[in-house]
Amino acid sequence: MQVVILGTSGSTPTKSRGMPSVAIIRDGNVFLFDCGEGTQMRMMQNNINISKIKAIFISHTHGDHVIGLAGLVRTLALNNRLEPLSIYAPAGYEGYLKNLITFDKAIIKYPIIIHGVLPGKVYEDGEIEVRAFSLNHTIRCYGYSFAEKSKRRFIKEKCDQLGIHGREYSILAKRGFIIKNGKRISIKNVTYIQHGRKIVYATDTRPCATTIRAARNADILIHEATFTEREKRLALERKHSTAKEAALIAKKANAKLLVLTHLSARYRNITAIKREAKNFFENVVVAKDGSAFEIERKK
Repeated sequence: MQVVILGTSGSTPTKSRGMPSVAIIRDGNVFLFDCGEGTQMRMMQNNINISKIKAIFISHTHGDHVIGLAGLVRTLALNNRLEPLSIYAPAGYEGYLKNLITFDKAIIKYPIIIHGVLPGKVYEDGEIEVRAFSLNHTIRCYGYSFAEKSKRRFIKEKCDQLGIHGREYSILAKRGFIIKNGKRISIKNVTYIQHGRKIVYATDTRPCATTIRAARNADILIHEATFTEREKRLALERKHSTAKEAALIAKKANAKLLVLTHLSARYRNITAIKREAKNFFENVVVAKDGSAFEIERKK
């Protein structure tokens, strides 16, 4: 599984930083989180196939997070997409998003389904689950956790020792136990739980307990760091976070890696941002546009 930070600036772009967007690529499918201006170009630059977009999750409707949707859905139409596209956003924003993406509706021949969602599970398939959680911004804003479902795996060595073979695996999986040589063997005795990988995205927010809960033991926490502590007053006024605050969230959540994004265009040098965060959480990266992270499948 790969995570690519497509755009890392906040509010306005710079020469090197585009508008917010994150792509998670799993088994060839692309899940997009926010779609700021220039997102489709950043995807092309990072060799991410836009035709493989499975779903798009929008945090809120401030322009820097959604303006790229209009061009993206149009390009998908010109590329002859037929598969339905699902867009998830906080409930109440459906009308705004519909107006944004259908300005060129004459050429859009594929179905676009806009889901207005509440905190909780918003997307699920056989392998993954995406949950929304409330953030604290100037308008309704959600973060998202993207998590693989845990799976029960057989321990081959134990099964071999007990003489479990062939169809007996499926019997164990279905019943939860098997009788072998007169003894009852529980599935718990010959399996372990393989926990899935988890990525959490929280942008445009003050520090939140909801983020800590969602990011508990996350492999990657992608958190905004619009300001440093020197501009704490602005962070409070505009309901953003500082690098220190993001680091403390990661520490409380026991996240494995903190990736900072949504940086104010005032910061030409990221050294101060990284230094501030590392004073409180060691494993931190200040993302650049195109920063990519591989998360190995857990054993």
